[in-house]
Parts: sequence; structure tokens; C-alpha cells
Amino acid sequence: MTTLKVGIASYEEFKKRTMSIAHGDLKPSTDEPKVWFTSMESFAKILSDRNRELLAIIAETNPNSMSELAEKTGRAKSNLSRTLKTMERYGLVRFEKGEGRAQAPRVVYSDITLGVSLHAS
Repeated sequence: MTTLKVGIASYEEFKKRTMSIAHGDLKPSTDEPKVWFTSMESFAKILSDRNRELLAIIAETNPNSMSELAEKTGRAKSNLSRTLKTMERYGLVRFEKGEGRAQAPRVVYSDITLGVSLHAS
């Protein structure tokens, strides 16, 4: 697996950056963050200790379904579904087709690094 680099930018900063890229005024470098959070709080919430433990369990056990993951973690399936759908939006997990209609969660990255500027943009 690989490392995901994430950054922190306000919605306005992210929108401005995205528009600059779309207009060809900015070409992102390969070492820039691929995923952006709007605040340190949102980053901390998504990657809380409990959620990092969840990601580790998924990576280690490769569950074949959400039900199997619920059994392994002791967490409610509805809670897992909500949490993992949010992580999916950030590119932290993906879902593969499991047996029947089951969705099998998979961890996409082995590491995550956070780049934070202390300077106003």
C-alpha cells in the first residue's frame, strides 16, 4: 500500500485552488496533498483513535462483509456503514463486491501524512 498525503484548507481556499487548477493557472505537484480537510477538527474526527483502530482491523483481516466487520469490532453495522461511507468520501477506504450483495471494505493506504502550513495563504 501507499501513503496518502492530506492537507487542511478552508472551503474558500480549496475552491480557489480547484478553480485555479481547472483554469490551468495552477498545476499541482505530485507531492501535494491529494485529500483536503476543512479543519483540524474534521481531520481529527475522521482519523480518531477508534477509527484508526477500525482501519487497522480492516487492513489486517480483510472482512468479506460489513456484518463480518461488525462481529470483529463489536460495533453496530449501521454505525460502521456511516463511518466507512464518510471515510470512502475521503478516499481512505473503498468497497469491493463481497458474496451476494455484501460490500467488503478495504483500506486503500497504509500511512497518512498531514501537511499543515503555519502561514496564512
